Amino acid sequence: MATNPRTILPAGISAVPRYQSTARDKTSWPWLGVLLLVVGLALPALGQQERLAELNEQAKKLWREGKYTEAISVSQEALRVAEKTFGPAHPNVAGYLNNLGMLYDDQRRYAEAELLYKRSLAIQEKALGPEHPDVARGLNNLAVCYEHQGNYTEAEALFKRSRTILEKALGPNDPRVALGSLINLAVLYRDQGKYEEAEALYKRSLVILEEALGPEHPHVASTLEGYVVVLRKMKRESEAKILEARAKAIRAKQNRTP
Repeated sequence: MATNPRTILPAGISAVPRYQSTARDKTSWPWLGVLLLVVGLALPALGQQERLAELNEQAKKLWREGKYTEAISVSQEALRVAEKTFGPAHPNVAGYLNNLGMLYDDQRRYAEAELLYKRSLAIQEKALGPEHPDVARGLNNLAVCYEHQGNYTEAEALFKRSRTILEKALGPNDPRVALGSLINLAVLYRDQGKYEEAEALYKRSLVILEEALGPEHPHVASTLEGYVVVLRKMKRESEAKILEARAKAIRAKQNRTP
């Protein structure tokens, strides 16, 4: 499978918009940090909070250094601490399950990742209801895992369900809809050779992102880069070059910004 511009969405990170760069690479940690999943839930003791934060930062550092086995070990310990602190079925545990699942997914340990994603999703659905945005993010991550395994039918169904939830909760023009569902679905279609369907989703995503974030935002550049791949697959090189130049200009300006 080709390398995919992809949005992997961490679970359990408060109400802050949790979309991230659609380029999933070794310079961007997949977690934004695990915070409480539901506002108003009881905080753990200060020492436990500090321990969980310490483990999260340690795993992040190891992952960025390419020490993936060690990062997984630390993430497993964080999950054990979270389960002991909150209980194994507590909503706050969902984020730690999701984070460990992303590490497994990144290392192609798909069966293990799938089990953790499913457990995280079950906790979220029970705690928040089946149409909560956090459930959409859990569906998104499980769908990515399915896609990595070549289970395109299952992945498409989950991406579509995620899109429906996010559009209902946030509105169809929210950038999190584009970054959390539309682009992932576009990549799925691209990888299956469904280029017209992929192009329509990239176009829609660009309209949303440019309107919400501005035409020179890094997310716009990432989306343009994904769209360029589709255009080249469709043998539309002149169009691809124009969009590629625009994406490079955005990146260059971003790199010059102090």
